[in-house]
Amino acid sequence: MLYRHRGLCEGAVDALEVAAGLEACGITDRTAARFRHRDVFSLAEELYARTPRGEEPADGTAPEPAGARTVVRRFGYALLPGALGCAAAAAGVPGAGLLGGLLAAAALVWPGRAPGRFPLTAHLLAAAAAAWAVHRQGPALGTALALTAAPGYLAAALFAARARRRLAGSRALDEFAAGARTPLAGALLLFAAAAAGAAALTGAAQASAVPLAVLLFLARLLLGHGAHRAPPAAALALALVPDPAALYAAVAGLLVHAFLALSRASAHARP
Repeated sequence: MLYRHRGLCEGAVDALEVAAGLEACGITDRTAARFRHRDVFSLAEELYARTPRGEEPADGTAPEPAGARTVVRRFGYALLPGALGCAAAAAGVPGAGLLGGLLAAAALVWPGRAPGRFPLTAHLLAAAAAAWAVHRQGPALGTALALTAAPGYLAAALFAARARRRLAGSRALDEFAAGARTPLAGALLLFAAAAAGAAALTGAAQASAVPLAVLLFLARLLLGHGAHRAPPAAALALALVPDPAALYAAVAGLLVHAFLALSRASAHARP
């Protein structure tokens, strides 16, 4: 077991990081029992303890997290879709609503690329869902979606930070899973409130703007945390069906999947 997962154990910062990686590899408590451990976390603790550590960097420093300048720059990028969408709508540019919808799809889903993969299908379906909704509902919907890009960035960053803190403080995978659902629910409520405010500001129909924005946001979270592209792509494809019930069904299905997938410790392990 140690030989098979040596790279994981050497790169982990703590035992829970190892447990998250083992979970992602399909190791269960039943597997751990074969190695005379009560659960995956107990097995991870032994693997982590048995793994020889390389020497620290010569200067004794550790890699620094993204600085304040990087965070500000990324937030500035997130503000661009809303600013461009509002400017195009105010100037009466033809196709301003469509432009806003496409900018929103790019901003909400593109930053959610799964590491090492390029889920082009999900991105194209997100753009198609936004464009189709704007075509049916009117240009105000596109502007409203564009305004949700910045709140989407903030809500996703807040969820990721809180989940990482819970991962660092948990002592078991079940404990983390129970604690991760609260930050996820909070991020979703925060984003939904922002989407409702954007719809009210632009005059878009909230019954269409809010669920579509939430669908794009869920796709961002799942892809950004390494989830498989198939569930988001299927939900976005369902949103293309010209029936309001299809959009709600897509959101409901992806919401259930998100609560299952994003409550796994492996979804928050360091890349």
